[in-house]
Amino acid sequence: MANCPAVHGGYPSDYVAVSIAIFAVILLIVRSSFPFLIHKVPSARGSAFWIPVIQVVASFNFLLSLVMAGNFLKYKKSHWWLSCYVWAVWVEGPLGFGLLMSCRIAQAFQLYYAFVKRRLPPVRSHIFLPLIVLPWIAGAAIIHVKKPLNCRCHLQTYWVIAVMCLHALYVAVLVGFTGAIRHIEFRFDELKDLWQGILVSASLIGLWVSAFILNEIHDNISWLQVTSRFILLFTASILVLVFFSISISQPLLTQISFIKREPIEFKTMCQALGIPDSGLLLHREQAVVIDPNEPLDKLLTHKRFRQSFMAFADSSLAGESVHFFEEVHELGKIPIDDPVRRIYMARHIINKYIIAGSAMEVNISHRSRQAILSTTDLTHPDLFTNALNELIQLMKMNLAKDYWSSMYFLKLKDETSVRSNGYEMEQMSGAYSFSPRLSCVNAIDDPFQQDHFSSGSSQDVHHPYQ
Repeated sequence: MANCPAVHGGYPSDYVAVSIAIFAVILLIVRSSFPFLIHKVPSARGSAFWIPVIQVVASFNFLLSLVMAGNFLKYKKSHWWLSCYVWAVWVEGPLGFGLLMSCRIAQAFQLYYAFVKRRLPPVRSHIFLPLIVLPWIAGAAIIHVKKPLNCRCHLQTYWVIAVMCLHALYVAVLVGFTGAIRHIEFRFDELKDLWQGILVSASLIGLWVSAFILNEIHDNISWLQVTSRFILLFTASILVLVFFSISISQPLLTQISFIKREPIEFKTMCQALGIPDSGLLLHREQAVVIDPNEPLDKLLTHKRFRQSFMAFADSSLAGESVHFFEEVHELGKIPIDDPVRRIYMARHIINKYIIAGSAMEVNISHRSRQAILSTTDLTHPDLFTNALNELIQLMKMNLAKDYWSSMYFLKLKDETSVRSNGYEMEQMSGAYSFSPRLSCVNAIDDPFQQDHFSSGSSQDVHHPYQ
């Protein structure tokens, strides 16, 4: 150990770097949980939830491995779990940086298939992610068997070349997927987050290579090792903050301010995509007479009836079908020649209503569900037609029968009657209204010194005494 300068930590710069890393982890946890704790946003299911969670865990493992393997703290490696092969090989590789890069590649893979291929990925994320982590696991196993680490937990030169090639390969794959989707006009921050991750990860790899070369050439200079490991941990702390992205998995959460506790600007995907009149009820719109004998699917196209029917269904704990109808109805407002917005909306509906175990999974047949999940065109106008027809039949047999005798329908009838009468009175008052009486008083004799005409009409009407 005498031939290993600065092998023990405890320098002031080491404690500063560790403090920065701890602060970065705390900030990352706050940033990832902020929408759910402060704004009470319901958590998603499936890969939209667990990929960001894995990113946080991998970021923590990555920083912790750098601290333990980089000799930042004074401790004796008397136990096997304190060895370099545990922290510098396994935790830093397959469970740290490798897992972090794999999560980002899995997200880019999803975006590529959704927006370029216009279909869901052929391999589910819970299968795809372990597959792309396998090279890291294999590399860690080989290093563990060959044991090429020195007393400073550094690899020999030819081992470093192989490890850096593995790092560069994953960055290159991420660059490839990002380049394939760069022409897509995303509505949120997906593309920006991908390029940021590429830039920071490539910079960190370059810093690793530079630090290794300097430490191997000047292995007897203690301050060089201390400085290089400080810069390395500091840069890694920035990496985990910049690298984390929730816009790819849950784009709506990017609309929430992290700094100010303010109301969510966009409450639904429809409003975030700018779909006209989504979720809005105009107070001056003409009332529609509700006829129970009309088909239910036609009645549901009227916003006031749909909201009343939805409130009744929610009170009966069976509102998923009505919510699904509303979002599919909003999807129909997006033009066919606007594939990006249609894909956003279709993915949102699939993640929320179609995937098994989703937040508001609807009761449809296995055939209809698989037809949606295996579609080759997410922008197809009839993507949800079969599922919608099944749900309308279920609502006719269950909810509709109880709704016509409920207080929700009686309240809707009263509101419709009042609005209908008010609309007729407004039309009558408009028919008998006259233009303002023209004043024949000269401006100098007008006690109120007012202009009785608008600027446009004052140029066309002349005073009778002039």
